[in-house]
Amino acid sequence: MQTIVHPKYHGRADVAEAEEILRACVHCGFCTATCPTYLELGDERDGPRGRIYLIKQLLETGDISEASQTHLDRCLTCRSCETTCPSGVRYGALADIGRGIMEQQLPRPLRARLTRWALRKLLPFPARFRPLLLLGQWLRPVLPAGLKASIPRKQHSLPWPVQSHPRRMLALAGCVQSAVTPNTNAAAARVLDKLGITLSQAPAAGCCGAVSYHLAAHGEGLDFMRRNIDAWWPAIESGTEAIVISASGCGATVKEYGHLLRHDPEYAQKAARISKVAKDLSEVLLAENLDQLAPAAQPRTAVHCPCTLQHALKLSGVVEAVLSRVGVELAASKDNHLCCGSAGTYSILQPRISQQLLDNKLAALTIDGPRQIVTANIGCQMHLAGKANIPVRHWIELLDG
Repeated sequence: MQTIVHPKYHGRADVAEAEEILRACVHCGFCTATCPTYLELGDERDGPRGRIYLIKQLLETGDISEASQTHLDRCLTCRSCETTCPSGVRYGALADIGRGIMEQQLPRPLRARLTRWALRKLLPFPARFRPLLLLGQWLRPVLPAGLKASIPRKQHSLPWPVQSHPRRMLALAGCVQSAVTPNTNAAAARVLDKLGITLSQAPAAGCCGAVSYHLAAHGEGLDFMRRNIDAWWPAIESGTEAIVISASGCGATVKEYGHLLRHDPEYAQKAARISKVAKDLSEVLLAENLDQLAPAAQPRTAVHCPCTLQHALKLSGVVEAVLSRVGVELAASKDNHLCCGSAGTYSILQPRISQQLLDNKLAALTIDGPRQIVTANIGCQMHLAGKANIPVRHWIELLDG
């Protein structure tokens, strides 16, 4: 796909990257067959191929319409198209570049700007988000059914292990997960403790940067990444094996630190090192001898594999393999490649489509009569739990027995 870039974009590194990505596309359309929004809406512009043309048009003309903005906004950035694409088109990176340029050139209505600003200023900061969450949980019994479903029930964290092992790993505390499901990392620490690994957290680390970056506030997102690198670096220098990430959405972003900060003279090398040692929790467990674990018997379980785990991190089937090794009975499901509709802030910004995708996903996950659902990402966990009629948990909790 040849692109004649508009003169006003000449010299921009992000546009040069976008042009390179565009040239990999051969227009085959295989991506449309696995795109959740195309399958739901049936509009070429709501599929990867159509959105690629919209971004190409933006780069060539220097202009974008509100209609094009709508179609780009509807993209979940689930990256299912990347898994399907025979040409290796890096659609997720292209979408981020296109949205960044679009946000600079086409001002949104005031209400939309305020909503996005509020998401960026609340979700990445647990000290701000937690009080609002607690207020919602306190008011939950008297709220309307629709709003009540969106507020997760209060979870208490069980204690972290106190003993220390020669093998050390560092956990990403994160932002939303640390407030909503604080027991996730604590459970991971207890499981790894049984395997002879000490898991700790860096107090100064926070949001991975995904919320801001995917809302086209790229500079703000990169600042979150730099702060995390600074917080983790002393542990990396002292021999920490890995940065363990229990939320696959965060993991997908941390794995890209090296790429996103490659032009930063101060952080490029450190970011590349961080991306190299970053591991999803399932990767860590898969590589260990799990014979020492004796988890409690679990009911029949459906596994939801988040898009970030299977399409971004390319770890499809790893959680299932770990759970099977410890004797968990897994239920069958279908359409595993399709998004549940959570997609970070998507469920807030695109509620209608998000809810339809959620209905589809819950139907696909429960075809085999499971008694519970497990997942590997906090956003998906909250989204599924809001409508599921069976418990939804993080998969590591099944091993913490």
